Amino acid sequence: MSRHLIVGAGPVGRAVARHLDARGDQAVLASRSGTGAPVTGADRLAVDATSPDALAASAEGADVVYNCLNPAGYHLWAKEWPPLHAALMAAAERSGAVLATVGNLYPLGRPTGVMTESTPERPREWKGELRASMTADVMAAHRAGRLRAVEVRASDFIGAGVGQNGHSTRNLERIRAGRSAQVVGATDVPHAWTFIDDVAAAVVAAASAEDLLGRVHLVPTNPARTQREVATDLGSAVGRPDVKVTSTPDWLLAVVGWFSPAMREVRSLDFQFTAPYEMDTSVSEKTLGLAPTPWAEIIRRTVLPEASEQPAGPDARI
Repeated sequence: MSRHLIVGAGPVGRAVARHLDARGDQAVLASRSGTGAPVTGADRLAVDATSPDALAASAEGADVVYNCLNPAGYHLWAKEWPPLHAALMAAAERSGAVLATVGNLYPLGRPTGVMTESTPERPREWKGELRASMTADVMAAHRAGRLRAVEVRASDFIGAGVGQNGHSTRNLERIRAGRSAQVVGATDVPHAWTFIDDVAAAVVAAASAEDLLGRVHLVPTNPARTQREVATDLGSAVGRPDVKVTSTPDWLLAVVGWFSPAMREVRSLDFQFTAPYEMDTSVSEKTLGLAPTPWAEIIRRTVLPEASEQPAGPDARI
């Protein structure tokens, strides 16, 4: 049995803990408070993840340290990410554990085609630049032999427990109540959606093999679907197949952004929802030996949270 320290107890961290439990591994779910609903097979731990000493002490004896953190608001990233990033690198370096990061596609900027592992990094705004610089720091340290690291990148999350953290799921309760789904950007442009449990499977697989380290892998993800299609699929699953989908006008987002720093940052990423945002994960599927969960199953497990809390089966091998 191996030991894993998961830093960040949000939807991603909890999904990683469930996946590790299904494999029979020991997981410690670390957060600032150390509290939260029980997660099968995981112990809770309170830790200051901005402290290199505290995080390194928590990582002692761990085989892998998972970076599943996500500061509460985009407008806080510039302040909160640097100390978290530094502490995670220090913890991995001192403990010898693999540092496995769950990242996003922001470093790739506005896509000019379908995104793959070979798509060059051309961040469009400062949040993408920040995530790209974090990846560069970690991979440089890996190449220098200071630590061992790997990263997986996902598109917007879908799945049980994602809730208000996901563009796909924040409308679920409105849909259940027979109200319209309100989205940002175009309603009928294809967009990639990554299942939260597939994120967990991918980051665990990537951290488990030495030959996969020192690289960035895309999380196996299904073909893109429009925001209207996703809302309709969720609506059909909860008995509301006639769900109406409306888009928030850009001028309204701009006005709200005058008063809300968080909304300004959301608007700065609107290019993800105004043009096709598609992934081809066939390379990583072969590399990691994983396939994306079928879309119908993703929808079922998204609207029935208890289904997603059940232990997953063995990794899907190709």
